[in-house]
Amino acid sequence: MLPYKFCKTIFDETNSNPILIAKGKEGVTASALTDELKGIMRQIRRLSPTQEDNFSLNSVEAFSKAISESFVMINVVGSIIGGISLIVGMFGIANIMFVTVRERTNVIGLKKAIGAKKSSILFEFLMEAALLCIIGGAIGLFFVYILTLILSGPLKFPVYISPPMLVTTIIICLTVGILSGIIPAAQAAKMDPVAAIRGK
Repeated sequence: MLPYKFCKTIFDETNSNPILIAKGKEGVTASALTDELKGIMRQIRRLSPTQEDNFSLNSVEAFSKAISESFVMINVVGSIIGGISLIVGMFGIANIMFVTVRERTNVIGLKKAIGAKKSSILFEFLMEAALLCIIGGAIGLFFVYILTLILSGPLKFPVYISPPMLVTTIIICLTVGILSGIIPAAQAAKMDPVAAIRGK
């Protein structure tokens, strides 16, 4: 940074392309500041009302809006990939629960024989399916957290997991776990105690 008078002795201001940064006072909106600066610059450049601007005004808010719009497509693609992953995960959890129910047929029969209700058997397997999804979600969040730490350095601004997104992730994990485990759990709850003990 150089004083203006000294800078004039080094650079020819008529051939320079200066960049001026302005910040409005507290309470002044970005649009009001832009309009004021535009009027001042047109006056300095002595532009008539019919002449176009021979300068440009860029605001941080406009840049931020442009960046946000560019991330819309990324969010759409990410949502599609995430949806497909959830569907594949639901089938995977359902398959695991079907295998679990078959392996525990005798145990289920014994529990029902000593008085376990259908609701308790159903709740047990639904909780197991939900727990599997929560563990998977926790592992995924851990890797995302590591990724945020890696990206925060080169990008020069903090990247973090927002609390609302964290809560949403937990809710999605619970929902996926319950939906994927409801059919195997219902199958286990409907088992006949005698046939289950015999392993049929």
